[in-house]
Amino acid sequence: MRRSNFRTRLRSVVAALAVAAALPAPVAARAATAAEPQPPFEQQVLFKASQDPGYACYRIPAVVKTVKGTLLAFAEGRRNDCGDAGDIDIVVKRSEDGGRTWSPLQVVNAGGGDTHGNPAPVVDRRTGRVMLAETYNTGRTDGKGCDVPCDRTPHMQYSDDDGRTWSQPRDLSAELLPPDFNSWYATGPVHGIQLTGGRHRGRLVFTVNAETWQGEQGVGRVTANHAALMISDDHGAHWRVGAKDSWPIADDGTFRQKPSEMTLAELPDGTLYISGREQDGTDLGHRTDTVSRDGGETFARPFTAIPDLYVPQVQGSLVPVGKDGRQLLLACPGDPDRRRTMTIRSSYDGGRTWDSFDRGTVVTTDWSGYSDMVQADSGHVGLMYEGGAVDARDEIRFSRFTLDRLKPRRGADPTTDDRARGARDAAVLGGASVTDGPTGRALSFDGVDDAVRLPYRRELALGTRDFTASLSFRYAATSGEQPFLWMGGIGTTQPQVWLRGEPASHRITGLITVRDGAQAPRSVSVSSSAAYNDGAWHHAELRRADGRLTLTVDGSVVGSAADVPGSVSRNSPFGVHVGQRMDSRAFFTGALDDVRVTSGGRSVWWLPLDRVRSGR
Repeated sequence: MRRSNFRTRLRSVVAALAVAAALPAPVAARAATAAEPQPPFEQQVLFKASQDPGYACYRIPAVVKTVKGTLLAFAEGRRNDCGDAGDIDIVVKRSEDGGRTWSPLQVVNAGGGDTHGNPAPVVDRRTGRVMLAETYNTGRTDGKGCDVPCDRTPHMQYSDDDGRTWSQPRDLSAELLPPDFNSWYATGPVHGIQLTGGRHRGRLVFTVNAETWQGEQGVGRVTANHAALMISDDHGAHWRVGAKDSWPIADDGTFRQKPSEMTLAELPDGTLYISGREQDGTDLGHRTDTVSRDGGETFARPFTAIPDLYVPQVQGSLVPVGKDGRQLLLACPGDPDRRRTMTIRSSYDGGRTWDSFDRGTVVTTDWSGYSDMVQADSGHVGLMYEGGAVDARDEIRFSRFTLDRLKPRRGADPTTDDRARGARDAAVLGGASVTDGPTGRALSFDGVDDAVRLPYRRELALGTRDFTASLSFRYAATSGEQPFLWMGGIGTTQPQVWLRGEPASHRITGLITVRDGAQAPRSVSVSSSAAYNDGAWHHAELRRADGRLTLTVDGSVVGSAADVPGSVSRNSPFGVHVGQRMDSRAFFTGALDDVRVTSGGRSVWWLPLDRVRSGR
């Protein structure tokens, strides 16, 4: 929402409240609500090339609140293009009213032809000083990324007057650039924190990820990734490397994890929860996390990927909220394939579990990317994020919202049986209901939000194994994508298995996408020559075996193709859905029965879909 619209709305609310003040309390509340329904998110464009000229592109948001309550919103001002390694300045805008209005743009650190970026601000609440960690590298003019190894170095500057003026940057390489951090190096990019309790109270912490290069310039390779915390116990006068988690990279370029672009929050018991981007590792998932229980000195465990937290490969942001800080908010795009659909999800147990996408609150269905969050004032959370109707890099927006604008926490979903050995029951979403099946009972789906989702367990990931996916289906749709089942990721690069009706194309299609070593992803699909959308029951099987991918309908082979070797479940966010695409962009209209996947002679999962039990 632009400022003029917001001010008009604010004047309307004030007027409504003035009238309501003369009424009895219940009537006043109804009058104010009726006069001006509150939007879920008050939003304005904060940085945009056409709004703040002099830059071709703004990226990499970071935001903090000073001890005086001023919000400082940082970004990279990219002068020539949107590339990561060009002529880049760090810029800031200030807000003294909780993010309602903002100052003109101010340059904090001019690149002068080089890249000065990755802003990671942290506020010392004892001294009032605002420190800004940042990373430099030699700029280039061809729009390409930094050469590998990249000459990235950490710097820091500070403000003692609430962000109005800034010190000259100082090079922190001697303190925060150990010899094995000699390739990629990145501060943040997201706000750091000051610890509020325990024996490390007052400690300043921000995050860094780095890589190790072995060999001479241009001759060698990256051999390890490092995720680390940088800490200071003397109000930022000196810094040192604290907790570090390192992951090796094999000769062929494969690795299990590469945690990066980490965001952190202090939990009520003093534990630090750290959540990071996961990029192209063989472990399942695009988010990874760990904790520190000693103030950031060490990680309590290695980073662990979160397969069923559906996000693309992108930076995200955390903020603790509520009176006791026990609720954590995570802002991240919700589409597991591409950077779009900025979504806020909650954790109520310190990050051990997270709301699924259907329980989260969608901020926008536009393209969206990097973000940061802040407690904007006593009643509002602020979300600063990249977004755009055409590209996530179109602009940087700032949204204000109250916690009651988020989807309310809901109880357990209804369930249906998963009769595979050791399996937990599957969640029934949207209101899918029991109907008549081919021999008994089945489940009916409305094509809007009905689906069945299996809780994640490691056995669901089929990897390189042969398998058979089978089900009975009945539908009469003549258009749209009709997903019968979906396993794994989504898009053209993520390992996956799916089977769906495509009535407009008069066919049923099954597809697998695989990853094999460091090779690029490959896909193979098989299709029938009919959609079988006659409203009658049919039985389908998608089988991977004997070097073939085969589709059978009603006992007859209707499609077959040579298999492509590799894993159908490596390094993607991982879900198993019936009646729904993984990214929630298509739902099945019809009925399904007896859905199962078998491998090695046993059921990996088996949903009879013959009953629904209420949530407990």
